[in-house]
Order: sequence, then structure tokens, then C-alpha cells
Amino acid sequence: MSSSSSDRYGVPSEARASPSDGAISGGIIDDENDADDAVAAHKQDNTLLADDPFEQSPSTKLSFKRKQKLPSGLQLPKFLSSRIATLGETSPPVPQLVNARTRRVREQTSQNTPGHQLPDSNGHDYGGPQISDTKDGGPLDWYGEGPGRRVGYDDLTAIDWIFEYTKERQRLRLLYSRATTLFGYTQQLVDASQVWLVLVATGLASGVLAASIDIASDWLGDLKTGYCKSGTGGGRFYLNKLFCCWGHEEWAQCQDWTSWSDALHVGSKGGKYVVEYIFYIVYSVLFAMCASILVRDYAKYAKQSGIPEIKTVLGGFVIRRFMGFWTLVVKSLGLCLAVASGLWLGKEGPLVHVACCCANLLMKLSPSLNNNEARKREVLSAAAAAGISVAFGSPIGGVLFSLEQLSYYFPDKTMWQSFVCAMVAAVTLQAFNPFRTGKLVMYQVTYTSGWHGFEMLPFALLGVIGGVYGGTFIKMNMKIARWRKSTSLSKSPVFEVIIVSAITALINFPNIFMRAQSSELVYTLFAECAAVTDDQFGICKTGAASAGVIVLLLLAGALGFVLASVTFGLQIPAGILLPSMAIGALYGRALGVVLEIWQKSFPNAVIFAACEPDIPCVTPGTYAIIGAASALGGVTRMTVSIVVIMFELTGALTYVLPIMIAVMISKWVGDAFGKRGIYETWIQFNEYPFLDNHDNSPVPDVPVSQIMTNIGDLAVLTATGHTFQTIHDFLVAQPYRGFPVVSDTDHNILLGYISRTEITFALKTAAAEPRNMPPTTEAYFAHQSLADPHSTLDLRPWMDQTPITLNGKASLQLTVDMFQKLGLRYVLFCDRGALRGLLTKKDLWYVLTSAKDDRPVMGAGVLREEDRGEERGLLAGDGERDVLSPTEER
Repeated sequence: MSSSSSDRYGVPSEARASPSDGAISGGIIDDENDADDAVAAHKQDNTLLADDPFEQSPSTKLSFKRKQKLPSGLQLPKFLSSRIATLGETSPPVPQLVNARTRRVREQTSQNTPGHQLPDSNGHDYGGPQISDTKDGGPLDWYGEGPGRRVGYDDLTAIDWIFEYTKERQRLRLLYSRATTLFGYTQQLVDASQVWLVLVATGLASGVLAASIDIASDWLGDLKTGYCKSGTGGGRFYLNKLFCCWGHEEWAQCQDWTSWSDALHVGSKGGKYVVEYIFYIVYSVLFAMCASILVRDYAKYAKQSGIPEIKTVLGGFVIRRFMGFWTLVVKSLGLCLAVASGLWLGKEGPLVHVACCCANLLMKLSPSLNNNEARKREVLSAAAAAGISVAFGSPIGGVLFSLEQLSYYFPDKTMWQSFVCAMVAAVTLQAFNPFRTGKLVMYQVTYTSGWHGFEMLPFALLGVIGGVYGGTFIKMNMKIARWRKSTSLSKSPVFEVIIVSAITALINFPNIFMRAQSSELVYTLFAECAAVTDDQFGICKTGAASAGVIVLLLLAGALGFVLASVTFGLQIPAGILLPSMAIGALYGRALGVVLEIWQKSFPNAVIFAACEPDIPCVTPGTYAIIGAASALGGVTRMTVSIVVIMFELTGALTYVLPIMIAVMISKWVGDAFGKRGIYETWIQFNEYPFLDNHDNSPVPDVPVSQIMTNIGDLAVLTATGHTFQTIHDFLVAQPYRGFPVVSDTDHNILLGYISRTEITFALKTAAAEPRNMPPTTEAYFAHQSLADPHSTLDLRPWMDQTPITLNGKASLQLTVDMFQKLGLRYVLFCDRGALRGLLTKKDLWYVLTSAKDDRPVMGAGVLREEDRGEERGLLAGDGERDVLSPTEER
């Protein structure tokens, strides 16, 4: 049968899966050629080694028995005994070899033990009694129960954690069983070293990219104010202001750095201000516009921070091209441009996405990692730690950030892997030394003074302010995001970026604290005045001038709050961590200056009795870093990782306790506004089906029968009575991703569950060369003893014959625990073996989010997962979908 006619047995192209059309998703597929990689991985993992996979014994069934028992008196050759011992755990040899071996053994055993015959390669006997398995008390069936074969995972669907880890255990068991020679032990060593090689390479790549982004963004950012000319001081055009003026104690002494007003020979003070203002705005808009165009035209998933999507992917979801090559390129280039534009955004969150992209690309070199979605997510968790490590210069903080904020499944081995990856990334960044100061990040500081007991009250006040800031910011940002989606701006992302960047530049330039790059601003606010040699910002002014500094600090914080709320959500690479740190440092430094003025004005007050004379008692820089920690805690609702990150930034162990107090209070106050942090809120806004296994929110106390899709509303497949054509018609009529398989419609005895992808692939393969089965070919899901394997199709190898089931009267709480702890895709509900209902991950997600948001929970049956529902949320903001929410559509 030709390939065109075989298409009749498929479904729409996005659900087809065959080597010819390249539509298989093997996980996080990233570029146009990855569909072929997925097919190759499928062939390796699912033993499709011949042209016709159905001519082989489906020995990829999962069996937890170490060895099949044979009847007494039946002796098999040694080579076949070892083969049977690993049946169901290994990939079979080439079919012709299997058939030859089986034929020889059949001839030998028929002579030695009359009456006993082995089944052929397709699992059917040649007459005579079958070999009995004394443990199970039934015949030995090559199609034994198991989770079935997997073609792969469609885009925007969940993975099967249990299947992936079971497949990995089988692979390792086979690998260890062959370790009888030096070659076998070498194979074990190579296999065990692959993950470490990928982690080390990921750390190296993350460090190199982080250093490159730092250097490029600093140069582009300084280009808004001037350039470095080639002169006697050794200046070059490619140097930023810091390196151009290297060696000068004050900026005024630098002769090579040339402002744009001096380049145009503008003499008047007012003219200089206007010229520099215009250049600042033009470059800001140009950089932001270029970043937005790159995202729109080349990699839509490079927008924003990427952390909400990373959390969703690590939770078991598949998003194709989210961590691909073009996403990495556009994210890196766009991040340089976006940071240099002066928008209120940061590169810390996007660096996590960059590190994960590096890990995902490097894992393609390791089949054992790339072909297992669960192991792939363990490596991505470690890569996320490397991203935070190079973002904040905090390796331990990166590991804790991955554990506390990102990872869904984080075993001990993943913590060790995260530590290694984060350490290598930090060492690589240190080797590049992008700032030539020996510091991993520009705002890394060191404090020489301690704190006093009376400062606990202002530290606690900073925690309260941070919680209020975080809760208010999230609500304001969500209102702007909803307004943006309901207007035509969502269809013109580049125009929106141009408008926001122009307004931001107009506001930033007059305020000296807002004009500087965010990292430079944070460093200035963190620093002690004793360590400042050239106070460009006037941050260390004393006396009456301090009042003006306080006003500018508070004004910059208020305006930054508004601008950051508008910026986070634009179609450009943008993070929220550094802007939150900057805003927290602004109001923290302002409070520190106020307290410093108060102490100097009333040094003999009782509250300041602990202060020593002639020694600075209050250090405003410490208030800035505690304010930054409180703002981060209020926005993200993280605790431990923030404290460790701030400790690694300052190296001051004495300030760990104040930071802990501020972060704890900010989380409590922020939780009063809502339990979700900014990333969880965006996950909810984009409608990603993410079930947080750390979420302890109360679950509605109802039986799951009120939530599940009942049997009467389910589309089910019966065990027999099908042909290729009827199954094709069934798939066309039903939009769902998978279907329960029952004995018949009268008794509904559950036999298993099969997904649309596996059915489609099985039918297309059987209809293509060399089998060329016609549309009238019979197909079945249960054992048919009289069926001819050459003229019928047994679909049991593709069916999950051991799905996770619960009693139909189980509670919703138990069901939620099953989904969260086991990472399930679906649960079937039975009563005495009879199917009663079905609940998918997306059904459960919708029910739980409806309960939290006080939305009406729809009745049973309407929550079935449809193909149309797969597109919701993940393309939000691209102008490709209706603005109506799923609730309004329903």
C-alpha cells in the first residue's frame, strides 16, 4: 500500500507518528531535525530494529520477574536461557536471528520433551501445550501485562514518570547483567560518566555565556551615554566605560571616554543635556526593539524569564522547541539588548533558561539521557542551579533555588549533580573574570561592620515593606497582563515594546539612580561609603543634602515599581529578580540613611546607647541588601535560597540573622495577599497544567466521583470487533488524547488504556511496507487464540495493560496525592474491575484552580481533555488565540 493510502489510518498531522512524516515528539524537541532524532530514539528504546516492528516479539514489555520458570525436565541451551531471563527487559536481536534461535530450540526441545513447544516470535504457539509459568499459573505469553510501548510524547502533553523510571531500571539491569567481561565493565563506566560529562559541559557553557552576556550588555548599556575613543590612554571602541577608564580613581580624570555631546562638540550645558537625553532615548528604544523583533521572528519561547515554563517542564510537561538551539541564540542575544535598553528587567531569571537550553542540547549527545524524559528533567534541574550560580555568583544558592523554587522531583543524586554543575559554572565565570575585580557579579560587596540590637525593628519593618511590595506587585502585574491580552497590543508586541521603552527612557534619564544600569545601581546601593572612591550618585552625602538623596531614592523606587510591573510580561527576554532587588535596595537604603541621620543627630539617645563614639554606627548599605532580600521574598515567596544568595553576595555571616528575619516577615505579609509567588501566578495566568507537589493548600472534601468523567461520557474502545477503518473513523470522531479499553460495552471490564499516538503509529506501520494491510484488517486489544498474526493486528503491545486505578468512591484528596506524588497523567476508576470513570491531569488542575480562584467547577464530563484544549495558555500573548478564558468558552 502506498504512503498516501496509508494516511487514511492516521489522524491530523500533529498526532501522527511515523519515521516518514517526522511528527513524533520524544520529549522536549527543539528544532526541525529533532523529529528524526525522536524516531531514532523510538527505534532504540522500543526495539523497532526492523522495517516491520510487528514481525518482532514485543519484548519491551515490562516484567518485574527476574526469570521465567520452565517446567521440570525442560532444559534449554545456555544462550537461550539467558535470553529468556532478560525477555521483557531488553531490546531483541534482529528478527531473523530471533526466529532462527527459536526454530533451533523448538527442534531441540521437541526431541527431548515431547508435548512442549515454544511460541513463535509473534507470541503464538504452533500447536501443543504452551510452557506454563508456575509462578503465575498461566501460559507464558510474549504479550504479558505491562505499560506497553511508547512512540513518544506529543507536544503540550505530560510525561509518564512511572514508565520512564521503570524503563531506566530495565536498561540498567540489562547493562549490569552483561558486565561479565572487561568490555561490559567499560560499558558501565561510560554509561555512568555520561551524565557527569553533560553536567560539566553545561556548567562550562553557562559560565561562558554568562560572562559574554555581562560584557556585551555592559558595553551596549554604556553606549547610550558615550563611547571609548582610541587615545593616549589606550582606549578602544569595544571597551565599556569601566575598562576605558581603568586605572583612574575618578571618572573626571578619564580622557578616552567621550560623551555624545562632546563628540558633537556641543558647548552649552543645556545643549549637552538635551543631546545626551536624545541619544539615551534613541539607543534605549533601538535595543529594546531589536530584542523584540528577534523574539517575534525567530524564537517565541525566548520571551520573558522562562522560569514559569521551566517549572512546568520540570513538572512533567512537554513543550517542543522551548529549549532548542534557536531559543538559546535568541535568548542570549536578546538578553544583551534588553538589559542594555535600560528597561526595568534583569538577566538573572533568563540565565536559568539559557543554562537549561545548554543542558538540553548537550543531552542529545547522550542517548541514555536524551531518550528518557525523567532523567532529562533531573539534568535540567541541575542546569537551573548553574543558571542561578552564574546570575548571582552563588553556587549553593543556585542549588537551593532549584530545590525550593523549580524542581518537581529532586532526589539526593540530583542535589549532588546540581552542586557539581553550579560549581563548574561559577569557576568558569570566575576564570573569565568579566569585571576584572575578582567578583562573580558586579554587585558583590563586603561589609566590615556589624549590626546592633536596636536595628532589629527597622529590619523587621523592611520585611513588612517587602511583603507589601511583593503582594502589590503581583496583583498590579496581573491586571496589566490581563488588560494587555484583552487589547490589540497583544497582536503588536514590537510596538508595545517600543512604547514602553520610550516611556521608560524618558523617566529614567532625569533621575540619576534610574539612569544607571540595574547591576551598577544595586552595587552602589549595597556599598559602604568608606569603600566608595568616586561617589557619582551622591549616595554618601551628609547633612542637609541627605534629604534630597532620600527623596530621589524613594522616587526611583516608586517609579521603578510601576515600570517593572509594566515591563514584566513584554515579548522580550526579561527577568524580575534584579529589578526587585533594585527596588528593595532603594527603599532599604532610604531607610538606612534616615536612621543614620537620626543617630548622628541624637547620638546620646537611649536607643543608640550601644553605638561607640567616633565609629559609624549605622551602615545604610546593609539596609539596602536586607531590603533587596525582603523584596525578593515578597515577589517569589522563597526563603532559604534567598538568605543563602544574599549571604554569598556579602560574605558577612553576621548579617544572616537580619536577612532571615526580613525574608520570613516578607513571606508572611506577602502570603496575606495571596499564596502564589510571581512565577506560580504566571503559570496560573498562562494556564499551564502544573500540579505543585509542594502545595499544601486544602483540597475540596468531595468524592472523586463528583469530579471524574463518568463512564457514560467516556469514549472507550472494546477488546474486539475492530478493523483499521473503524478505528480510523473512531479517532476522527473523538478528539481525545487517549481511550480506556474495556471487554465490552455491557460489562465494561477494564483491560487497559491506549493513547491516540500509539494507535496511530501502529496502524500506519501495519498499513505501510512491507505488510500492506488493507483497511478491512481486523485489529484487537485482547488475546485471540485463533487469530492469524499475518492477517490481523494485535494492539496489546501498544496498550498500557497496567494503568493506575482507584476505587470510584475514593476521595479527591487521595486522587490529588496520587497525581502529585507519582506524577501521573491519568487515573482510571473502577468498581470490582468494571470501569467507572477517568480523571486526567488537566481535569484535576482545572478543578483545583477553580476552587482556589472561586470559579464555578463544571459538572462531570465537560472536563475531558480535548486537542483544542492543548493549545490554551502556552501560546498566550502571541496573538494566535481568542482572549476568552476556558471558563468563558465553556
